Amino acid sequence: MFLINGAWQETLPANDRAIQFGDGCFTTARICDGEVCLLVAHLERLKQACERLLIPFSVWAELNTEMVALAQEYREGVLKVIISRGSGGRGYSTAGCTAPTRLLSVSPLPTHYAQWRERGITLTLSPIRLGRNPSLAGLKHLNRLEQVLIRSHLDQSDADEALVLDSDGWLTECCAANLFWRKGRVVFTPRLDQAGVNGLMRQRILSCLQRSAWQVNEVSETVATLDTADEVILCNALMPLVPVGAFENRTWVSRELYQFLAPHCE
Repeated sequence: MFLINGAWQETLPANDRAIQFGDGCFTTARICDGEVCLLVAHLERLKQACERLLIPFSVWAELNTEMVALAQEYREGVLKVIISRGSGGRGYSTAGCTAPTRLLSVSPLPTHYAQWRERGITLTLSPIRLGRNPSLAGLKHLNRLEQVLIRSHLDQSDADEALVLDSDGWLTECCAANLFWRKGRVVFTPRLDQAGVNGLMRQRILSCLQRSAWQVNEVSETVATLDTADEVILCNALMPLVPVGAFENRTWVSRELYQFLAPHCE
């Protein structure tokens, strides 16, 4: 069951623009001990996405209350919140779409994240590239066909996650995570002004590093840059942080950066 506009149900109107055009945004939050981790940040992410997508969503207090109340029913889990522009006409025009739809659901927290943190993960290079579009870059919008294709190819491999390049060949992210790597005392992460999702844990890590003795740079680099990396880590709001052990013929054993960041990523 889904909590849709405050009512428990399992259906959306066939003309909802989330179905018709992927016209909306979403966020995925971790529930810990009955509370939504990074609640304020998740709400702010949705607000920023709605502003950039020109979705006239306004019932933020109601959404906040629903997120808090739903999380209280679970010791742990995954809370997903979708905001659609709502129902509208057949064409692309948003005229008359003044009643956005909010949809909340809870699912179990993936059990393999604990195993990943313990042993580290393996990466493969995805053959699917992300299109560059500064109007949508950074947003967690509902158009996820690129990620669906990336995941489909990943499922055919033995790897745990996939490195993803943009259409110009720059390292961007992974299928469902953001990417950091370390060379000495300098930490790097891909720029996301043209493609990719600016994840909340990525933002938290950048803020943490900028207040620390580590040097951090957002860069445009090819996958070859990982050949000289001393350490690679991935993050998202659910993991929240995992070390990478291997990619192709490269392996990493250092967890210096991981151990520094881990206490700040809970």
